[in-house]
Amino acid sequence: MKFRRSERLIDMTNYILEHPRQLISLTFFAERYGSAKSSISEDLAIIKETFEQRGIGTLQTVPGAAGGVKFHVKVSDEEARPIIDDLCGLIANPDRLLPGGYLYMTDILGDPSIVQKVGRILASAYSDAKIDVVMTVATKGIPLAYAVASQLNVPVVIVRRDSKVTEGSTVSINYVSGSTKRIQTMVLSKRSLEEGSNVLIVDDFMKAGGTVNGMISMLEEFKANVAGIAVLVEAEKIEERLVDEYLSLIKLSDVDVRDKKIKVSEGNYFRRRK
Repeated sequence: MKFRRSERLIDMTNYILEHPRQLISLTFFAERYGSAKSSISEDLAIIKETFEQRGIGTLQTVPGAAGGVKFHVKVSDEEARPIIDDLCGLIANPDRLLPGGYLYMTDILGDPSIVQKVGRILASAYSDAKIDVVMTVATKGIPLAYAVASQLNVPVVIVRRDSKVTEGSTVSINYVSGSTKRIQTMVLSKRSLEEGSNVLIVDDFMKAGGTVNGMISMLEEFKANVAGIAVLVEAEKIEERLVDEYLSLIKLSDVDVRDKKIKVSEGNYFRRRK
């Protein structure tokens, strides 16, 4: 089947976006569309320029006989800031307050459009890093982890609070919760992670960082490496932070239950990226 150039450009763009960080050879596209490699190169140049102008991402050219192109998602500060500002407005809504000073976040983490935008922003910060796996803990961080992983084209590993028979043999560790100081347990299937994997830890909310610190300890059991830590919201007023190096989009500064006020601001995302 012979493609018109307009059809080819649309199909190429769609294929590239669906396969981020995957090396795609010019030969593959040439055979897919029955076109000369010179024509494919011209098309890729158009796509690359459009991606960069529109802030979608960039195409990395890999030279050589086995080379091709790789798409890396890139979100500019100009695009990220209004998204983060809108999230701050959503989270600051006093209707989110629950008994005990907790915040209702399920609607945000259940909204595909919001989660996809957050996933792109976080993935953009690590698009050039060597990452093999995204790790999170069940349950609320799961949608966010998958959104980030889809942009990085890597699998997701989920740490659980208790073992499941369907997980097979597991590794179990005890860790200290940073906020309650209680001993808790987390479990991960032995088949989930290969030794030496580079892992990006993603979570929806971080207080003192006990859960994240527990995941770091779990990675040590698997002889895996922490490639980065990214969270949607971090709590600011914490006496002792157990994790130092992390990326956050939003900072929760204060929760006043009596006056029903929630104070939030942008996290360290823009400072950490510089």
